[in-house]
Amino acid sequence: MGRAVWFPTEGDIKQSRLGRLMAKVGTESADEFHKRSVQDAAWFWETVEKDLGFVWDRPYRQVLDTSKGIPWARWFVEGGFNVSVNALDRWVEKPSTRHRLALIWEGDNGEVQKWTYRELWTEVNRAARGLRKLGIGEGDRVAIYLPMVVENVVAMLAVARIGAIFTPCFSGYGAEAVATRLRDCEAKVLITADGFLRRGKTVNMKEEADKAAEQSPSVQHVVVVRRLGRQIPAFPRDVDWSNMLSADRTPLTAASTDADHPFMIIYTSGTTGRPKGTVHVHAGFPVKAAFDAGYGMDLDEGSVLFWMTDMGWMMGPWMVFGSLLTGTTMLLFEGTPDYPHPDRMWRLVEDHGVTHLGLSPTVVRALMKHGDEWVKGCHLESLRVFGSTGEPWNPEPWQWLFETVGQKRAPIWNYSGGTEISGGILATNLMKPIAPCSFSGPMPGMDADVVNEQGKSIRREVGELVVRQPWVGMTRGFWRDPDRYEQTYWERFPGVWVHGDWVEVDEDGFWYITGRSDDTLKIAGKRLGPAEMESTLVDHPAVLESATIGVPDADKGEAAVCFVILKAEADEREALRRELMAWVGERMGKALRPRAIHFVRELPKTRNGKILRRAIKAAYTGQDAGDLSSLENPDAIHAVRASHING
Repeated sequence: MGRAVWFPTEGDIKQSRLGRLMAKVGTESADEFHKRSVQDAAWFWETVEKDLGFVWDRPYRQVLDTSKGIPWARWFVEGGFNVSVNALDRWVEKPSTRHRLALIWEGDNGEVQKWTYRELWTEVNRAARGLRKLGIGEGDRVAIYLPMVVENVVAMLAVARIGAIFTPCFSGYGAEAVATRLRDCEAKVLITADGFLRRGKTVNMKEEADKAAEQSPSVQHVVVVRRLGRQIPAFPRDVDWSNMLSADRTPLTAASTDADHPFMIIYTSGTTGRPKGTVHVHAGFPVKAAFDAGYGMDLDEGSVLFWMTDMGWMMGPWMVFGSLLTGTTMLLFEGTPDYPHPDRMWRLVEDHGVTHLGLSPTVVRALMKHGDEWVKGCHLESLRVFGSTGEPWNPEPWQWLFETVGQKRAPIWNYSGGTEISGGILATNLMKPIAPCSFSGPMPGMDADVVNEQGKSIRREVGELVVRQPWVGMTRGFWRDPDRYEQTYWERFPGVWVHGDWVEVDEDGFWYITGRSDDTLKIAGKRLGPAEMESTLVDHPAVLESATIGVPDADKGEAAVCFVILKAEADEREALRRELMAWVGERMGKALRPRAIHFVRELPKTRNGKILRRAIKAAYTGQDAGDLSSLENPDAIHAVRASHING
């Protein structure tokens, strides 16, 4: 499908964190290392945790226990591990690292704060004592409904420190979406803010939090961070964050939590039914995040990681634990990448020396349309690696990021997995050549494969992405719903995780995700990932962005319907619609010509830029879309529905 355009040097390979680990265990090639990592998963993850220098208050007796079956694998059995200690205390105890920068925060209005490891540790201890005074203990649930502020990180670590469990909620959620999560996990405390700034305007949060709390009988306290200092409604259950913080700044001994003690329930939306509460444990999600960030993205001492995300999405906690467990620095950003000017993203990189920048293809497309001059006016020499996740790439924005922004110097670390994975299944390997839009293949420790409908391995054709062996970070089921967990991932091929992505491996060994398997079209017997047709449309000079769904068709079984956002200079005329239909037919074959193309102003997306095709399909066909609480722009659904009604 593509030829490599970026190549690592011998020095890059030897100096990388992964290269150093490989040398330590006597492995010469990346392929050989991956093979060892899946042939002996226990050896691999024990090697990783020791190389990361984790602190255990009780040694583990066994690395991996699958006595209850692969879906319920346990790691580091009987080991004592608290993620708060490993994220903070072990750095604070050393004079050489306690004053290292842990966190940089920049607000929408340009305000900046910087926190060292010691300062962050002190604040976490104060918050942990405060939570205990509110009656929170081991196993209790605390929901965190905050914008991208420092208190978000402090709250996560404080909850983990005392052995409680936090549930991060997307800052853009309305009351009902928050209440659904509060009720499901029976949270005792809801931590929120009076509001935050977005594109220079105030976004109220406390009012939504109050509505959610009223619908959630388990909530005893609402803790309020005063981000803006605005007038807000007051209730007897309210506690001001600053009043909750203990005046006692002495260390609070962390709870002696087991390695498999839950520390986070993070919800992910399904195609049907209520959101799924994925359960993650102290020596699970954080260990996987630290490996992926440290060895996959090559995060090392002196690195500054900035991923454009929200704490309600997996990549938010991933950034927190990926940076703190590797002793590096994270950047939190409250605002949007093109406000007040289209160079805001690039100014963040320049001002804070960002070395590792994570952003979605959708964000790149949005910034690309503003033109090259906004990039060329910034100094981006600090950038070493781009990260990307959430959706498949189109060639044009990938090339623009690589060539115009990165000057063909910084590789794009393509990364795909999920909330239930704690990180990636597939990724670009920075020790190998990189082709546009591709993955090198499975990450170390991930025994991934591509299979047909019978579960047999295939190559050079589209198949289902599966994982054949357990890995550190796999969810410990869904919160109080083990049957749903087994049915979702393990029922189709017993003992094999079915992820829900369509993947193809080309003749050069590059892997490509063609879309979600529940998004996949089958037109006249040909299976087609929506990304393939979307890429074809985006190649047209008039098209900025597109989304494709499949609808029932009497002749072909299924037909494609496309939704297109045009570039500013293009006209929404019938002639252009016909031209685009012909464009697809000429490039993909007449049998794959769309049934219809609709022009829209926006596509339904999550806050991190992922297009919700299932929501588009449901709106267009008049079906139930399931949970839509993650939508950033619900009005886009109305436009899709109207396009069907109006033909």
